[in-house]
Amino acid sequence: MTLAARVEQTRYNVFHWRCGLSLPLKLALALGMAALTGLLAQVRVQLPWTPVPLTGQTLAVLLAGVVLGKWWGGISMGIYAGLGMAGVPWFQGLNSGVGYLAGPTGGYIIGFILAALFLGYFTDTYVKSRRFLSVLGLMFGASLVIIYMPGLLQLGIWLHLAKGQAVTLSELLKLGALPFIAGDITKAVLAALIARGITPRSVYRR
Repeated sequence: MTLAARVEQTRYNVFHWRCGLSLPLKLALALGMAALTGLLAQVRVQLPWTPVPLTGQTLAVLLAGVVLGKWWGGISMGIYAGLGMAGVPWFQGLNSGVGYLAGPTGGYIIGFILAALFLGYFTDTYVKSRRFLSVLGLMFGASLVIIYMPGLLQLGIWLHLAKGQAVTLSELLKLGALPFIAGDITKAVLAALIARGITPRSVYRR
C-alpha cells in the first residue's frame, strides 16, 4: 500500500470511528470543541468604533461541523452557547450569562450553531463537497452569510433598543461586518485547508 493510500485509509478509519461512537463519547467530543471555541474567543482585538470584537473563535466554529458531523457540530456550538449562558466564562473577554447572549454579539453565537450544522451536513453527506474549492466555498458561505445574518440582525436591534440608535444598513455593515471580512476569509481558508487534509474521499458511515 502506498503512503497516499495509507493516509486516505487512516482518514476513513477516523471518520468511520467517529460515526460509530457512543452517545457519551460524542458528547465529550462536542464539549471539547465547545471548549476550543471558548479558548479561541479569548484571542480578540477590540476595535474602538464597534462593540463587536475581532476574535479567533470562528475557526473552531468552521471546523466543528467537519470534525463532528452534521448534527454534532451544531450541538457543540449549542453547548458553547448554553454553558456560556449558564455561567461558564468562555464568551469573548471571559464573559458569560444570558445578558451577554442578549447583547450586541449574541446573534453571531446563534449563527455559530447554524453554520456548524450547515457545514456538517454538506461535508458528511456529499463526498464532492470535501474538495478544497468546494469546502472553501462552503466555509465562505457559513462565515460570511450564515454567521453574519443573525449577528447583524441582533446588533441592529440592540443598537436601537439599548442605545437608541436607528442605524442604516450601510452603518450596520461598517459596525458588524466590513471590519471582519479579511480576518474571516483568512480563517475560512485555513479551515478549508485543514478540512481537506483530514476528511476522506469516500463515504463513511457507521
